[in-house]
Amino acid sequence: MPIIKSAIKRAKQNEVRKARLLPYRTHLKTMMRAYMDLIKEGKKDEARKLLPKVFKTIDISAKKNLIHRNNADRKKSRLSRLIAA
Repeated sequence: MPIIKSAIKRAKQNEVRKARLLPYRTHLKTMMRAYMDLIKEGKKDEARKLLPKVFKTIDISAKKNLIHRNNADRKKSRLSRLIAA
């Protein structure tokens, strides 16, 4: 537990930010998992319909600094390659 006043404030800010960003992180993981499940089941048509939503989720996560923009681009590239294969 922090003792210094600024460290106490920083800990509170971190908790608030974590709570604010948690739904975005959860949604990102859920969308990617749903997409991967569709690919594994061989439902490529449904996966194609879901792909823009997954891309949007990834872009939002990058914008909110949950993931780096290069990481977001890499994820989108790999997901696109899965459906093309």
